[in-house]
Formats: sequence, structure tokens, C-alpha cells
Amino acid sequence: MALVYVKNKKYGTTYVYESTNYWNKEKQQSRSKRVCIGKLNDKGQLVPSKRLTNPSLIRPAIRGPVPVTEAKHHFYGAVYLFDAIGEKLKVTEDLKRCFPDSYKQILSIAYYLILEDRNALSRFPKWEKTHKHPYGKSISSQRSSELFSAITEGSKEQFFRLQGKHRSENEYWAYDTTSISSYSEKLTQVRYGNNKDHDPLAQINLALLFGQESNLPFYYRKLPGNITDVKTLKNLLADMDYLGFNKVKLVMDRGFYSEANVNALYQNHLKFLLATKVSLNYVQKELDVVRDTIRTRENYNSTYQLHTHTAIINWDYSQDRPYKGDTIKEKRRMYLHIYFNGEKALEHQHRFNVMLDGLEDELTSGKRKPENEKKYQQYFDITTTPVRGIKVCVKQAAVNKAEKDYGFFALISNEIKDPIKALEIYRNKDLVEKAFGNLKERLNMRRTTVSSDSALEGKLFVQFIALIYLSYIKKQMSDQGLFRTYTMQQLLDELDVIECFEQPGCTMRIGEMTKKQEALYRQLDIMPPTSL
Repeated sequence: MALVYVKNKKYGTTYVYESTNYWNKEKQQSRSKRVCIGKLNDKGQLVPSKRLTNPSLIRPAIRGPVPVTEAKHHFYGAVYLFDAIGEKLKVTEDLKRCFPDSYKQILSIAYYLILEDRNALSRFPKWEKTHKHPYGKSISSQRSSELFSAITEGSKEQFFRLQGKHRSENEYWAYDTTSISSYSEKLTQVRYGNNKDHDPLAQINLALLFGQESNLPFYYRKLPGNITDVKTLKNLLADMDYLGFNKVKLVMDRGFYSEANVNALYQNHLKFLLATKVSLNYVQKELDVVRDTIRTRENYNSTYQLHTHTAIINWDYSQDRPYKGDTIKEKRRMYLHIYFNGEKALEHQHRFNVMLDGLEDELTSGKRKPENEKKYQQYFDITTTPVRGIKVCVKQAAVNKAEKDYGFFALISNEIKDPIKALEIYRNKDLVEKAFGNLKERLNMRRTTVSSDSALEGKLFVQFIALIYLSYIKKQMSDQGLFRTYTMQQLLDELDVIECFEQPGCTMRIGEMTKKQEALYRQLDIMPPTSL
């Protein structure tokens, strides 16, 4: 609630209104309601309206929700944006239900992580002195560690369940994992594995689920660092069932492909879109049919500059039933989408020939490398004579076999019939990779900086909350074309300088805003704060 002062230019009288913001569910927009409570006299004092006959409503000044004891002002514009987003996405409401004693601290740290790009939490007390935020007090490094450790698994799962109910059941959910390096030897799940950042450190893995239409994350899970992608799917399906997400549609890259995983998706009656290797027998079988005929005008898509082909195939489904001691074997319908990209084919062929040139140079110069011995034998006939020395001849049949699949890639789905729609949905999954980038770079998660498992779990959750806000802002900026003018940091800085003023016995006032700032709020689908 805020006070709004409106001056009647004709009579010079300044009227005072109470302005209350609320969310209009039908129009999906923030609105405000004003009620006149009086006018200012010559001394600037409030003269209550005559219709306020109830003495309890007649006050010399309208107090805010939290009384203040000293006059102060803070930066508030970006925090107001986060508050409005949290209300719109029901993040604040769900956090309050799941963490009634600490949700304000969680929000304040999340806000700090977003605004103070890559800064350590040890600088929170300095930031707190200049910004208004939900908790309203300083949070030291020790206090933040205690907060992280107090975040329980049950409360997190309740939050995921509540947030999942706000998501569309018709959208595909992109699923992927990333690695987070760690110097700590005390974290239980830190292991050496396939580090996706090519960092020579032990790591943990993080799995993330992202709505492709909402562009919002709503689930994550921490994994041991030596767990491969393909092994994570069954536990994901179990979590989805436990959290009550029944109509799940998943899109994944080929790192998650295995016969067991596809069978599990069918068994759980889930829709899926999955990349797969073109070297698989059933893909090769269809490729042999269309390899020379796919490159026709009819199969060409000018938007993506590639050729497409779709076949309906039978998947050999099997399900072991230990409780009955038998195995179900059935045929399940599947759509196999095959794509050919001429530019990619040339690119792959160029890289392949550069590799062959290097191998041939190693052979003719006598500088053979032990790690390349298999490739020497695979692609070259090598003879040595006393007179002519080393003679190298390429095995053209082997080269042709290697090059025959260049430019081809494949997707499989048990729902999507159209190859272009499948391609668009699959390519949109890169938003998960961008989300991982936000976590690691902007939210300072490239390294774990905690020394206990409980603190790590809690910090990951708070960073996940911050990621929800970042993802909302990024989607709105993309939809409105704001990235042509601003980076995300520039936009937040533009709003962050808007101040709020608090005085003893009075409600909070919002400082002046420019038309550009008001327009930015509206472009982010947020009503600007009431300005005096």
C-alpha cells in the first residue's frame, strides 16, 4: 500500500489517495485500486475525508505494514520487480507455505545473487545497507550457512510439487545435466567424472527440468559426479511420479538414449522426444532406404535449410516383471525423424580429411603416435621397403563408410508426427544449457564454495529460486526484443536506481521514475510501482 498525491490544477488542492496493488487473474496483470482519504491543508498536513466517520480510520499519517523508527531511503526498483514476479509466478506464496520461518531470507539472498553478478555472499551486508529487500536485515556468511543447512528435503519437494501445479501439462519439459567442480573433500557426492566444462577437478552433477513454453525451471536434483546421463532417467521418472506429475513430456539429447530408458518411458506412459545415434541398426535400416532420395525439393525446409524424412517404425518394447516371473514383449509405435544438413556434411567431411592428413603425415614422417594406431590400421594400407621406405595408401572403402552418414541426424518420438515441429521443440531445449550458464556464471555456481552436504543442498535451492526469476526476465526480454537495446545487467541497473523513502509513522514512498523505466516494467509484464 502506498500514498498517491494528486494536485487539482484548477483549484490548487492536493488530494491524498491510498493506492493498493493487486493481481488481476483474468487479465493476468498487476492493477491498483485508489481510495481518497483526504487532502492536504496549507501546512501540508492531512485533513481526513468527511466520509471517514470511523475515528479509528482518521489518522494524521498512514502507517506502512512494518513501522519504521528512523528516516531512510534505499534502492528499490529492481527489488520491486522481483517482488512482482514472485507474486505472479506464486514463488513467494509457495515459499511461504514451505518455509514459513525463513522464506524472506531465501528471497533476499536470491535477489542479491541476481543483482550482484558473480559476487560472493560475504558482500551481502554491504549490499543490504543500500537496498530494500524482503528480510530487511543483514545476513552474515555464518547466518547464510545456517540458513542453507536448515533447508530440508521435504520442504524442497513440497515446493517442487506446488510449482509443478502452475506449469502447463501440454508443454515439453527439457531435461539435462551439468557438472559443478569442487575443491572440497568433505562433500559426499563429489567424484571424478566426465566434466562438461573440461575442468580437471572432482565434481558433482546437477540435473534440471525446464518448461519449454514457460521457459521456467521447476525441478532439479543433485547427483554424484561420476554418474552418467543415461543412468539418471529412471530416478527422474520415479521423482516425477512421487511429486504427482503424471502427464509428463520429456525432450532429451542422445546422452540419455538407451533401450532401457526408452522402455521405461513407454512403461510409464510418458511422451518423449529423444535424439539418437544414426549408427543404430533401426536408424541405419531406414537411412539405407532414403539416403540417396532425401535430398529432393519436396523434402527441403528453407527455414532450417535442411532435408527431412519421417518414418513410422515399430519399437521392440520389453518389460521384465519379477513379481510374475515373466517378460512382456510388444511392438510400440514410434516416429523416426531423419534430417540431412548439407553444410554440416561438408563441415564434417572437412574435419575428417584434416584428421586423415595428420595421420598420413605421422606415418610418412615416422612419428607415429600410440593413441592413433587403430586409426592408422583402419584408414591406411602401410608398407615398408628398403628402397622406397614407408608407402601409405588410403583405404577408400573405409573412408566412404565413415563419410556416408555425415550431415545426417535423427530424433525419435512416440507423439510428434511432424519432423519440423520435432526439430523446433528439440532445438528449444538449449534453454536448459543457457540456464546452466546462468547458474554457473551469473549466480556464481561454477565452483561449490561450501564444505558440508547440508549447506550445499540449501545453497543449490536458493540459487534455483534465483534462476526462476532470471528465466522469467530473460523470456520477457526475448519476447519484447529488449536484448537489442539492453543486456540483462543493464536493464536491472536501469530499474535498480529507483529509490523508496521510509519515514517514522508514514507509509513508504516511491521515488521519481522516468518514462523509460515505466515502459520497461510494462514490457516485462509488470505494472510500475506507484509514483508520487
